[in-house]
Amino acid sequence: MKNPRLALLIGIFCISVFPILVKWTPVSGLSSAFYRMTIAAAVALPIVLLRKKLEMPNRKTALIILLCGICFGSDIAVWNIAIQQSSATQATLLTNLAPVWVGLGMYFFLPNKPNRNFWIGACVAVIGMIVLIGYETFYQLKFDIGFIFGILSGVFYATYILLSKYVLNQMPPISFMTYSMLVSSVFLAIICLIFEQPFYGFSTTVWSVLFVQGILCQLIAWTLISFATQKMEANRVSLSLLSQVLITSVIAWLFLKETITLQMIIGGIIILFGIRITFYKSERT
Repeated sequence: MKNPRLALLIGIFCISVFPILVKWTPVSGLSSAFYRMTIAAAVALPIVLLRKKLEMPNRKTALIILLCGICFGSDIAVWNIAIQQSSATQATLLTNLAPVWVGLGMYFFLPNKPNRNFWIGACVAVIGMIVLIGYETFYQLKFDIGFIFGILSGVFYATYILLSKYVLNQMPPISFMTYSMLVSSVFLAIICLIFEQPFYGFSTTVWSVLFVQGILCQLIAWTLISFATQKMEANRVSLSLLSQVLITSVIAWLFLKETITLQMIIGGIIILFGIRITFYKSERT
């Protein structure tokens, strides 16, 4: 695939399926996160080895890959805990503040600063997310462990995107993803052992769903998103990921019979308009 925007769109659609699959899977959040990464890594590793696509990183790049794997594994782990300790709505809202952290990270630590269109688009998209979720949700925010872990999830998410941008300038997406998923798998295995989470004893149906999570929501989705990150600005990629909320709502409406209101439609349109604003400058130049 040569079109980074199309790759990003398909990747976002694939990760948008994940919350639906989680609802269907009666498994510990940490165990689910571990198998999401491990199954993806187990499939990717032999493929890249047979095709001789696994490039060896230098010492600096290897260290950043290690940090990427830990950040992504941490993001999945704390996001699941945030859902368990509060609500999916609150956790999703706080996690999707990641574009703000990416923009701030670029502003303070990277030479390429976010332009005015990014900040305008980010504000519009966040307003759209508030409209979609409902402003009344903010009155119900509880500053407890769920809230803290929701914020942490967004920070880990943003850190991963910023770090991955550097690595993807050094090696192909498939090599980076393979290394990153291996690191995340080991990290999450350690976390599961510490908190005594189950590794087996699941039904055939659960194993099937875990496999789909690993292949579709992790391997395919994040290989495509990593390709888009390599070709595009990290802040635009992170903001585009806000559309996951909209796509997940549509999938839930189709398969879980969840209601889509006019307010949600308006919020979704505002989100897409905000994302569109961030791309405006690039199309004029």
